[in-house]
Amino acid sequence: MAEFSWEATGKNGEVKRGTMVAEDEGIVRTKLRGQQLQVVKMQKKPANIALKMDFQFGTGVTGVDVVTFTRLLATMIDAGMPIVQCLDILGSQTENKHFGKIVKDIRTTVEGGSTFSAALRRHPKVFDNLYTNLVQAGEEGGKLNEVLTRLAEHREKAMKTARKVKGAMVYPSIVLVIFLGVLAVLLGWVVPSFESTFKEMDPKGDGLPWLTQQVANVSRAFVSNFGWIVLFIVVSIVSFVLFYRTPAGKKKCHAWFLKAPVFGDLIRKVAVARFTRTMSTMLTAGVPILDSLEIVSRTVGNVIIEEAILHTRAKVSEGRNIAEPLTESGVFPPMVVQMIGVGEQTGTLDVMLKKIADFYEEEVDTAVDAMTSLIEPAMMVGIGGTVGVVLIAMYLPIFGMAGKFKA
Repeated sequence: MAEFSWEATGKNGEVKRGTMVAEDEGIVRTKLRGQQLQVVKMQKKPANIALKMDFQFGTGVTGVDVVTFTRLLATMIDAGMPIVQCLDILGSQTENKHFGKIVKDIRTTVEGGSTFSAALRRHPKVFDNLYTNLVQAGEEGGKLNEVLTRLAEHREKAMKTARKVKGAMVYPSIVLVIFLGVLAVLLGWVVPSFESTFKEMDPKGDGLPWLTQQVANVSRAFVSNFGWIVLFIVVSIVSFVLFYRTPAGKKKCHAWFLKAPVFGDLIRKVAVARFTRTMSTMLTAGVPILDSLEIVSRTVGNVIIEEAILHTRAKVSEGRNIAEPLTESGVFPPMVVQMIGVGEQTGTLDVMLKKIADFYEEEVDTAVDAMTSLIEPAMMVGIGGTVGVVLIAMYLPIFGMAGKFKA
């Protein structure tokens, strides 16, 4: 997409100027002719260097910023305010100054004669294809405020699901990191200190209990190979990241994720909820089904499921319904496919998809709660048992010596 500045004359000879974002100059001329304007001069503008020099970590815009912007814009448009005025107010009042610059850039583009959806496409890292296509459908259908409201609700539910899943992973991850740190301290410093004391008391080591001897052997192996262990961990992580970045590697990993015990079922439920919620939102907004399937395939977050959706799109373009290709993929649960089939037959596919999304979002909440309730006790038992074995092994010789002194 590029930005073009233009000068044109209207029916009464008045001169008008503005800017428009489009793929090429021909599209701009076509749109201006549709507005009964005769182009006099047109020039492609250079890229906005000032905006690109505004360095940020990531996009500098949070999901909350976008949701708040979307909901407020929907409310203001519903109240009858012109979109340029709405964007001007939101751009000046937003707390995120970087996002405020983006909103002001969108306002300037719209004011120059571009559509709102085209202006949003200038910032693909903030407003993705799903967002811009829904806005375009709302513009073309004359119900932009309704589409923006649905978009805000869709984003809020997606964020809630993501927070639920990430939150369930944070606690176990922190506990596991702390456990590994404590275990490293025990094996690297505590056990060797005890072992040196035991050697002074029993140079041959014949009197050490079996458990103490085994823990001491593990400690010696850990200390002597510490550099190799760190190197192995670093190489493993780097190798996995590089492997995951390749298309074949990413596909392989995503296939493993779906088959993983406990987590695989949760990943599938999250993907189904995301697919059905997004698809329902797009169909309700009036986006064509083929476009909806293509856009939704990029939002599910799993390559295997993405390929299944794209396969379904290809079959639908050949005249088949949605349910049959989804069944052939073997990725989606039978209940989901059957409900989609019923929705197609009754002409209520968008409504049926929304019901499936509601059901699976509840399933995700239940699965996360169940997984958390299982992981936490299991980790506590595992961590407590490991640390307990090490400590008992270190104190067994002391108890033995105390018994000899009593005797």
